[in-house]
Amino acid sequence: MAGMRITNQSVGKQPPLILPHQVTGVAPGTVPMRIKTSQSSGDRLSQTKSMVLQDPDLPPRPISRHRRNQSQHNIGGAGAVETPVVLNGEYLNKAKISEGGKKLRKNWTSTWVVLDTDKLLFYKDSKQEALTNLKPGCSPDGMDLCGAVAEWTTEKSSRKNVLQITTSSGSEFLLQADNYHTISKWHDAIKRTADNLSKGAARKASDKPGIRRANSTEYLPRHGLPSKTLSLPRPAPESLCTKEPKPEHRRSLMFKSSKLTYSMSDSADKNGVKNRLKKFITRRPSMKTLQEKGIIKDRVFGCPLLALCEREGTTVPNFVRQCVEAVEKRGLEADGIYRVSGNLATIQKLRFLVDQEVEFNLDDSQWEDIHVVTGALKMFFRELPEPLFPFPFFELFVEAIKTKECKQKVQVMKKLVLQLPKPNQDTMRVLFRHLQTILTCSQKNLMSTQGISIVFGPTLMWPELDCGNMAVNMVYQNQIVEFILIESPEIFGLQKK
Repeated sequence: MAGMRITNQSVGKQPPLILPHQVTGVAPGTVPMRIKTSQSSGDRLSQTKSMVLQDPDLPPRPISRHRRNQSQHNIGGAGAVETPVVLNGEYLNKAKISEGGKKLRKNWTSTWVVLDTDKLLFYKDSKQEALTNLKPGCSPDGMDLCGAVAEWTTEKSSRKNVLQITTSSGSEFLLQADNYHTISKWHDAIKRTADNLSKGAARKASDKPGIRRANSTEYLPRHGLPSKTLSLPRPAPESLCTKEPKPEHRRSLMFKSSKLTYSMSDSADKNGVKNRLKKFITRRPSMKTLQEKGIIKDRVFGCPLLALCEREGTTVPNFVRQCVEAVEKRGLEADGIYRVSGNLATIQKLRFLVDQEVEFNLDDSQWEDIHVVTGALKMFFRELPEPLFPFPFFELFVEAIKTKECKQKVQVMKKLVLQLPKPNQDTMRVLFRHLQTILTCSQKNLMSTQGISIVFGPTLMWPELDCGNMAVNMVYQNQIVEFILIESPEIFGLQKK
């Protein structure tokens, strides 16, 4: 009892407990709040840091005392804004596949990617990011995420873990990482940032310069306007920063809409076009007629040897004779003749003039380099649809070169040459006589039978089908050309020089 008395005395000395509603006059169970007014302009809203101040020209909006909900934290009534997501940076594989709806060539590059509050920034590496932050004049590549769409894709790339980002302007980017957890983190962050920016843009667009009356679409004027109300429609959701469909979706929609607009007249017009095309095809001129009229001209390079000789009325193409005469006139002593390559651009220019049947003179200054003439002659033989040694004779010449006795080998080679078509036989005779002339100056041009055979072996003969060992075929090609070159006086009946 004594202890109890001492305790009661100590308690009695404490000041009486005053409840907040006894001071403020607010009913119990509610939250006290001080609202900014014109008399207390220096006071601060003390409920939470996320509260915003109203325009001083607007009358204070009454706040419900019944419960503390999310609308009290945002006077505008649009809801709380989520904290923006920021990723400092990480190396990802990036590819830009379209820009403004126009497809681009996909080129993957390793890029340092940084997610800012409203955009995605791309740097070559982390050092560039540091330099860009230091230098105000430098700005990295990036994309605006407002209205962007982030989604997984397996169709745009064969790689795994590919994220596709489509911007509101129609540009498309691909981000990829080998680690799924890494790219999944970026997918979630980019998607959340794009959604927040879209919501923020929609909220800004819905804010009108006036006070909307509760439970009404009428807006009151702000600054001294007449008391009559203005009926302003709310903006449509489509006009906000919304997701723009992909370019291929737009094209598919356009295609579908165009299909819906077809009519009987359109189908009749299509049938008319088909009929006109059929009539044109049935009465179109033949290839021979077009050639006779000069509309279509056969080219020299790439033309079959028999057709070319028949067209020119000779058994040896004119271009071959011109090249042989030019080389024998001023190129017999040229170092590495037929082995040294000429300028390819000049060779192509000469080829164009020959194909267009334009008159030219190989003694002109633009063909001063004799290696251009020899290069054009080798190109002529390489581009024949069927080589100078026809396809059916390839295996026969290979079997003939395997003959061990030299005299018998010469007779077999001579017999095969006499069986060749007349243009092939005569062209071969002119060419090997010319190569014999080249060998007479071998001390100055440093060319031998072996060197010439290495150059002209694959140029004058090759198998119709690329079967067997290519290296073995090349050995036989060189041996056949070298043997015919050495024994050409006997095989072609030429006089030894």
